[in-house]
Amino acid sequence: MKGIILAGGLGTRLHPLTKVTNKHLLPVFDKPMIFYPIETLVKAGINDILIVTGGNNAGDFLRLLGNGKDFGLEHINYTYQEGEGGIAEALGLAEYFAAGDSICVMLGDNIIEKNIIKAVKSFREQQGGAKILLKEVRDPQRFGVPVLEGDKVIRIEEKPESPGSSYAVTGIYMYDSRVFEIIKSLKPSDRGELEITDVNNAYIETGELTWDVLEGWWTDAGTFESLIGATNLVHETGANNL
Repeated sequence: MKGIILAGGLGTRLHPLTKVTNKHLLPVFDKPMIFYPIETLVKAGINDILIVTGGNNAGDFLRLLGNGKDFGLEHINYTYQEGEGGIAEALGLAEYFAAGDSICVMLGDNIIEKNIIKAVKSFREQQGGAKILLKEVRDPQRFGVPVLEGDKVIRIEEKPESPGSSYAVTGIYMYDSRVFEIIKSLKPSDRGELEITDVNNAYIETGELTWDVLEGWWTDAGTFESLIGATNLVHETGANNL
């Protein structure tokens, strides 16, 4: 399994901070934000990693991360997303890197307390399809929300006004190689982007999507409120470290 970290976009919700740097290079307590998803993947035994970045500061990732030796890696791969075409578009850039292997995808602003070792093992045993990680939250309307029927997700709704559950789809996804054909079939949403929710719903339609609940706390860090919240969580309770 290969790992893909999506760290592109313009980070407009964090202006003016992101006028001078990429959002994923901002500090969360004592480390740059991008360190946390890298550590999560490495701890799960995923050592072949691609970072999809963008904007005007892509070169800063190379200066910061180099070849990944600080994480015990021999090499880190990089690619560039032009503009903001959505999460699914960014993931589509990784097709050459995946080269037919299954992938674990993390959004670069996602920070978790524990690890994804069990979920990765479960997906490997699943031998195909997709897996998403869910977390119960107080404000599910901010996220993709799963509608559950028994132990199955029957659909995912993107930022619904009336959420069908109290769970959020976290920014951690696992896919087989078919994901890239699904992405190529997508049409832009009303936001003009290719939505990862549409990818997940495509797997639901074919009965190939499973889910687990993420252990420990989870947060994104894409707004000022969640950025300071993430910093406080890491400071007070720690996060997944190597």
